[in-house]
Amino acid sequence: MFEPVGSAEATLTIYLDGRAISARAGETIAACLLRAGITHFRTTPVSGARRLPYCMIGHCFDCLIEIDGIGSRQACLSEVETGMQLRTQEGPARIPGLDLSGLDLQ
Repeated sequence: MFEPVGSAEATLTIYLDGRAISARAGETIAACLLRAGITHFRTTPVSGARRLPYCMIGHCFDCLIEIDGIGSRQACLSEVETGMQLRTQEGPARIPGLDLSGLDLQ
């Protein structure tokens, strides 16, 4: 589906929900996870529908993911870094120090 622009050799390792995934220097998180066959990056807050990247240019926000503990980050605009910890975002973003559990999201 994707053709690498730079080196095709995966020399970095990132982690999604604790699973090690090989990454290529210079690629986006979204491209790396799609290449690895990840089935969804997040679920919607209201219906729980699964989402994958759609536009790959930062307009649609379907690629939101938690990156190193910060939720609602755009995977299509974020470049991989060795050792980064990613989490599938289930529902609304987790924001350190902010409790969103009392919000009515419907």
